Amino acid sequence: MAAGERDAARDLRAQLRDAERSWDDAVLGEPAPAPPARPAGPPADRPAAARRGMLPVRERVHQALTLLGVPAAPKLIGSVYAAFLPGEIPGARLTSLRRDEERSFRTAPYARPYYMCAVLTADLLAPARGLLAISTWPLELRVAGPLSARADFLTAAVRLAEHAVRGGRPVAPDAQRLLWRFASNIPGATGDTVGTVDPAVLIEAARAELDVHRDADRELRERAARRARAQLDDAERLFGSPLRALRRAANGSATHGEDER
Repeated sequence: MAAGERDAARDLRAQLRDAERSWDDAVLGEPAPAPPARPAGPPADRPAAARRGMLPVRERVHQALTLLGVPAAPKLIGSVYAAFLPGEIPGARLTSLRRDEERSFRTAPYARPYYMCAVLTADLLAPARGLLAISTWPLELRVAGPLSARADFLTAAVRLAEHAVRGGRPVAPDAQRLLWRFASNIPGATGDTVGTVDPAVLIEAARAELDVHRDADRELRERAARRARAQLDDAERLFGSPLRALRRAANGSATHGEDER
């Protein structure tokens, strides 16, 4: 592109997409479905759902996490995508996604516009088990302390409820069920009918509890983020430092034993 060779750049980009699809097939398990036959009309005339259904898994995960606005576990990511976006995310594809993203980053740092990365624990700056985040998020959002799981849960509840009623459209059944799962774990968020929830009530209840936790959680995350910036390299800030955590644990055990002696 810098040399003005736009046709060559388009060809290379198409080859890259083919390579990524082949990688998904070979490494992530079940093969991706064959793309549907191209309609006669121009791409803009195709239904949006058909276009989005062809997205690679990592882009579908990116969409779901963007909707949530906070780190999440694979199961929740899949539920959000199924409730609010066309299609689904096969669970088998999510199992090794973060490892594949880390391998890609370490091979060619910043070659992609974003990565599905880890959440760092606030104490050891090690990867938190079973959570995914987006690399472009602020580091403060990609670290987690004792209150972060609850704060993120409440934030996600607000964002999903707001999205469900955006534009004045009725809440779809799948979205209603997902919102109920959130509301049933937030005091004052459920109504009289089991399985249904008023998004406005859910938003109000979630924000009320979030006000209790937000400041303490933010302060701890900011401290952890400052440590991460000072102590970790680029890859470790995205994917954690398990070896550093193991060394700290070992040093801590040795020191504890010496103190006892």
